[in-house]
Formats: sequence, C-alpha cells, structure tokens
Amino acid sequence: MADTYCPDCKRATEVVFDHSAGDTVCSECGLVLEAHSIDETSEWRTFANESGDNDPVRVGGPTNPLLADGGLSTVISKPTGEYLSSSVTRWQNRGSNPDRSLIQAFKTIAIMADRLGLVATIKDRANEIYKKVEDQKPLRGRNQDAILAACLYIACRQEDKPRTVKEICCVANGATKKEIGRAKEFIVKQLEVEMGQSMEMGTIHAGDFLRRFCSHLGMTNQAVKAAQEAVQKSEELDVRRSPISIAAAVIYIITQLSEDKKLLKDISLATGVAEGTIRNSYKDLYSYAARIVPSGLQRNEDLRQLCNP
Repeated sequence: MADTYCPDCKRATEVVFDHSAGDTVCSECGLVLEAHSIDETSEWRTFANESGDNDPVRVGGPTNPLLADGGLSTVISKPTGEYLSSSVTRWQNRGSNPDRSLIQAFKTIAIMADRLGLVATIKDRANEIYKKVEDQKPLRGRNQDAILAACLYIACRQEDKPRTVKEICCVANGATKKEIGRAKEFIVKQLEVEMGQSMEMGTIHAGDFLRRFCSHLGMTNQAVKAAQEAVQKSEELDVRRSPISIAAAVIYIITQLSEDKKLLKDISLATGVAEGTIRNSYKDLYSYAARIVPSGLQRNEDLRQLCNP
C-alpha cells in the first residue's frame, strides 16, 4: 500500500492496488482513484509449448531494418518426431530466404565483435557497411571472412574506437592481414562510388590504443597517466611513425623510468608491434624525452636511466 491524495477524503490516504482489475482504490472511502492501469512489471509466466522450457520470454527479437522482412520472419523449430512438424520444417528449409546470407554475415560480425569486446554501435555500423557493399555489388568469389573483418575494422575507425589490423586478424577466422587490407580498399572504393565523395575513416591517434596496451601489460595507474601525458605531447612533434609504433615506444620510455619496468619483448607482444619497430620509434623519440616525459619523471638521474639508442 501507498499514500495517494483522495478527492473524496480531501487528504492523502492509503490506497490498495487491485492487480486483477487494474484498479487503485482508496482504503478509507472505497473510491476508485485509477481504473484499468497497465502493469509495467516483468512477466514471469511461461508461454512455451514444451513443459521443460522455462523461458518466460514471449516476444521476438528486435526489428532489423537491414533485412527485407525486418527480421520478423517465422522460423519453425526442429521436429519432435511427429510427421507433420518434420514435413513443415523440411519445406521451410527448401524455401528461399533472401536474407539468409545477410543473417549469417551479421552473426559472424557479432561473434568477432564480442571477441574484441566491442560495443553494439560498432557492430551495427559494421552491419550497415556490409549491407551497402553487398547491395551495390555481389561479393561472390571474394574472401568472405576478409570482407567481414574489413567492415568491422572500418566501423571501429568511424566510431573513434580503432583496432589494429593485427587485432582484427586474430578474430577473422583465418583471414590474413594482406587479405583484410585488400578487402578494406575494395570496400572503401565501392562506398566512395556510391556516395560520390571520399569516405571519412576517422583519424588514428596514438592515444586511441594506449590505455588498452597498458591494460594488457598490467601497468599501474600512475604509469598509465604518465604515458597518456607523454603521448599527448608527442603529437606536437614531427615524428613520422605510425600511431601504434609511437604508443609502443612511449610505453617503453615510461616503463623504463618507473619502478614497474617492462621488457621490450613483453611490450611487443602486448602491442603487436615488432621489437625492431619499437626500437626505431624509440630512437626518434629519445631526443625529445625531456619534452614528452611528465615532470614527475624528469629528474636528471631518471632521464639518464634511458639507454642511448
């Protein structure tokens, strides 16, 4: 029971909820304050045909505007031994579903995105990209896994949550970096033809990868903050290296100046950047160490700990 203002009693009184009728009744005068109200609480009854199925869900999935039927088509379950259900299921399998390949592609994208820990907006963007390419030109004869991985890579770039090609390659069901790169160029070309203008991919910064790399290395919060500050300062420098290489080199510099030192081999494994590439990027940043290293680590004796490349 709860207190609600009653116009007959002219004061707040306790009310009783009649769930069967959906009425709210004053406990003192019996006036119906609200009739046929809608119960917005969860539904816990089971509407399944099988007695062993205790799933209380009685609605379908959300609509999908990328599918011809909106994703609301009827699917007949597997037969339970009866001739009728077996026959109906067989006829359903024989029927042509124009969205069958799309549904399978969307499932593959969802699996890859889940393995990378990506949010739903990136998955939806990847689905949209694949749908546009698939509508514009058939993808028969091309590496399907590479196409789907490239769609996910582009979606990450456009949503400002970039992933390296090596990270995408790890969940691409065997597609190589070269195949994903070719598929990305093909998709970008097709979409630019459709839009009639250059395709916006988003700019990659070293800071986009830094926190994830630091997490893989198990760095302390103090070291992570120092690395983030150093990366921001490094963007002002004229260092012609890829953002991923700069992020790896900055991590190497900061860890050498902190108490929690990391081996170059471990940084290479966490970032996916070759040890030689990290060394070359470190050489380019070494002369700017006094400018990019945070003030808390800029003591002369600390800077001397950095090995001369």
